[in-house]
Amino acid sequence: MRNSLLNWFKFSSPATFYPIAGRLSAIFWLFTLILLAYGLYLSFFVAPTDYKQGEGYRIIFIHVPASWMSMLIYLAMAFWSILGLTFNTRVSAMMCRALAPTGAIFAFISLWTGAFWGKPMWGTWWVWDARITSELILLFFYLGFMALDGAIDNRKRGDKAGALLILVGVVNIPIIYFSVKWWNTLHQGATIRVTEESSMDETMKLALYVMVFALWAYSIAISLWRVRKIILERERNSNWVKKILRDEK
Repeated sequence: MRNSLLNWFKFSSPATFYPIAGRLSAIFWLFTLILLAYGLYLSFFVAPTDYKQGEGYRIIFIHVPASWMSMLIYLAMAFWSILGLTFNTRVSAMMCRALAPTGAIFAFISLWTGAFWGKPMWGTWWVWDARITSELILLFFYLGFMALDGAIDNRKRGDKAGALLILVGVVNIPIIYFSVKWWNTLHQGATIRVTEESSMDETMKLALYVMVFALWAYSIAISLWRVRKIILERERNSNWVKKILRDEK
């Protein structure tokens, strides 16, 4: 058991993680291109027109995956934060820093596309609905983490403060997800349910799932690409980083 843990811990070393992140990033960029091309084709050319919302419903193929990913990325940051606080792994804080911009972008896209969807469906761009408001709070947590990360010069203190802020914000994730069940909100309920049969057309569901996996692959690819930059920046005084930088010149 102890040897198994030691084998896993070796991947938490920036020197070990850096080349692995490079290989995985290349693979997931390929997945992103394939899935995104197929997903957009299904979403805008194959999926049938909705009998209630017309062509305007197609924004869900961007809105829903972006909303899901904004929550999933935050949970991934919480996982890395717990790992960093518990085992003091340096890569953990770097991964949080790499994931945050992508999560913030998806939270913004979720709110932005939601506004464009809400105007024709609800007659308004914005309401202080429980789900919409909690998604806005999630965006603020992302921005707050990035601001805090840049404000503290001491890296160890900054990493710990950032991890604690992330863990405080985790309570907002179930609020976003269950808000339409807990409160009487304007936002519609879940279209796809785990325990119940979905009312969506099969082609619509396929397009939605492909777009979810496309954004998932993108999130992994861009975060691994970004964490490599962060590793080089934070480990620039290490001999192995100096060697990499010399080889690139």
